[in-house]
Parts: sequence; C-alpha cells; structure tokens
Amino acid sequence: MKFVALGKTGVEVSVLGMGGHEYLSNGKSRGFNEDFQKSTTPGMILEGFGNENRLKVLKNAYELGINFFDVTQDSEKEALGRNLKQMPPPHEIYVQTRPEGMVYTYDKNNVKMGNLELLRAEVQRILRLLQRDAIDFLNIAPMKCAFDHDPEYLEKLGYNIAALKKEGLIRFACADTFSGEETYLRMIESSYFDIIYINFNFADHQAGNKVFKAAKAQGMGVIGREAYMKGQLFQMAKEAGITDTKALADAALRWCLMQEGVDMVIYGTGKVDHLINAAEAFNKPFARDDQVLIDQIKTTELYRKYESDKTAEFMQK
Repeated sequence: MKFVALGKTGVEVSVLGMGGHEYLSNGKSRGFNEDFQKSTTPGMILEGFGNENRLKVLKNAYELGINFFDVTQDSEKEALGRNLKQMPPPHEIYVQTRPEGMVYTYDKNNVKMGNLELLRAEVQRILRLLQRDAIDFLNIAPMKCAFDHDPEYLEKLGYNIAALKKEGLIRFACADTFSGEETYLRMIESSYFDIIYINFNFADHQAGNKVFKAAKAQGMGVIGREAYMKGQLFQMAKEAGITDTKALADAALRWCLMQEGVDMVIYGTGKVDHLINAAEAFNKPFARDDQVLIDQIKTTELYRKYESDKTAEFMQK
C-alpha cells in the first residue's frame, strides 16, 4: 500500500480508503436502497450490518494497509464501532463520518449544522456509536441553499468547527457538498476546513479545473469518491462491448489517483477479492491500455449523457 500526507493535517493515509457501505444481492448499497427515510434518520440501526462477511472485508483491509475508513448512515457507524472492538486494527486508523440528518438535503437549509449545541450533541452521539474518543474527520456537507438562506452561515460553521476541535471532539473537518463548484470554492477559501471530499471520475471531472487547485493552494487534502460512477461505469462497459471489467475497474481507479491534486480514492465493496484487486490496481501506473478502455467508454451514449448531466450539476450557479 502506498501512503500520502493528507494536506497539512500531519496524517499519512493509504491512497485507497475503505467506504462503509454494505451491499444487497443486486449490488446496490444497503440502507439507502432499502428504506431511505430510516437509513438517514438518527438512531435508526438496520439489522445485518457488520456481520461475518463485513469482518472478513475489514480484516483484509487491515492486511492491505488501509488506514482510512468512511462511514455514512448510523447503521454503518454502529457496525464499524462494534467491528473495531471485535477486531482491533493492527495499526492506527482514521475514521471519517458525518452528522446524521444534517447534511445535503436531509435538513432544510442545513440549519442544524449551524447550531453549535445541536452539532456538538450529534458528534457526541456519533462517538457513542463509533465507541471512539474523537471523530478524526467530521464531514460537513451543506448545500448552496444554506448560504443563500443565512449570509453568516459559513462563519457559523467555522466557529462550530473551531469549538469542536478545541473541545477534542473532532480532529479535522471535511468540506463536502452536492451543490457544485461554487459552493466547494466558498468552503475552501474560508480556510475553515482541512480536506475536501468530492465525487470525481473521468466522466465527472470538472473539479480538476478550479476546485483541486484552490484546495491545494490552501494546503488541503483531496479525497475522491465514486470512481465507478455508482456502478454506471459497468453499464457503459456493456454498451461499449467491454468484457474485461476488472481491467476497466483498475483503469478507472488509476485514472482518479493520477490526476493532479488527488490524494486518495474511497472504495466500497462487500467482496474480499474485489478489495484486493482494487488495492493492487495502484501497483501499476496508468498506462496506454487503461486509456484505450476509457476512450471506448467515452464512445457510448450512456457516458455522454452521464458526463453532460454531471457537468451541468457541478457548474450550477
């Protein structure tokens, strides 16, 4: 496993991070695709998370040297906390997570994250689920509407982040959003955040124009997600007539990490062999064969529509 300094945090992370999603038999993520309302409601713990198969995946993640774990919904947080006690990591690890029911569109105008008492209480609740003393990376993910609704919202976030760090409840803060370039740039330029977490792949690539440059100018770490476009990459492969999906998956991962400014790629799977393959993908540099596969994908209608939609979403005003 290769490691990289994550911005100015002083933390060395594996270039492959482990996502917390668990999966249904059809390949879709659990929770969100079972009962979205329950899975995004604080305190709702769905059954079956963190079972024997997840422990096998976690064990192999340790053995591969992965030291960064991202969990979203409460079911994943509780499972990771329980699993880390059942199977303590052999090396220091870092956990990223988010306040439940407060980010993205889950809370109108993200008002709750702007309230220190509510955010502090949520962090303390999360720590009980994770069974940890502090959240290494707290993911703060507001939408543009939060800033439009409250001109002082960004300053409130900055104050809250500083307070939680001072109290020892969090170590670092992560800027995240689905409101595109403008919102990312506002959060980056505020200097309140330590890293950014962002959708990034060869079809959803606009962050490479301004966002990564701005983040690096601030000394921030950059973590990419959705290298496989939530599985749509493999639908594109069918249209393109590509049968070697392992080679395509490797090419997609290598493409992400080779882009200037990207420090780490988050990867999720419920299969040990897939995790091992993903880790081994970074043992080779991005090569001509990888580009050939990507160029084939770019000829498909599915790709062109996906790229167009994601560009419009990211460049929204």
